[in-house]
Amino acid sequence: MAALTAFVEDIVHEPTQTEGRGVDLTVTEVYEVASPGRVDFGGGELEAADLEPHDRQYRDEDDDYQWWHLDGGQYLLEYNESLALPADTVATVQTRDALRARGAFHSTLHVSELGNVPLSVGGAGIRLKENARVSTVIGVDRA
Repeated sequence: MAALTAFVEDIVHEPTQTEGRGVDLTVTEVYEVASPGRVDFGGGELEAADLEPHDRQYRDEDDDYQWWHLDGGQYLLEYNESLALPADTVATVQTRDALRARGAFHSTLHVSELGNVPLSVGGAGIRLKENARVSTVIGVDRA
């Protein structure tokens, strides 16, 4: 298979995002579920949850980027990047080690496109800066 960068579009800074074992994905938005969605057996009553962007703030007045202060709980991540995969292939996406070591994670995903990804934040919470590298595409395989 070709280099993973061939399958990831809108990379923020390729030298940094490719220095590890795959292509790192960066966060552009963090959402909270404001009201529940619905899932039924047949799909006729399927309804999306209402999402609200989580507040962010500058750590220092000279900063160019803001921070999300996330308490323990569940959130949805939106990435800057997107996938451009051939038909019948999926990308494997894992939580980046730096995020996991600080008590936050998402499940390993096998996806054909990058939608919002559920993020679990433990205990005391975490601080995430805009464009933080939070996930890694580690492979692309046949579906």
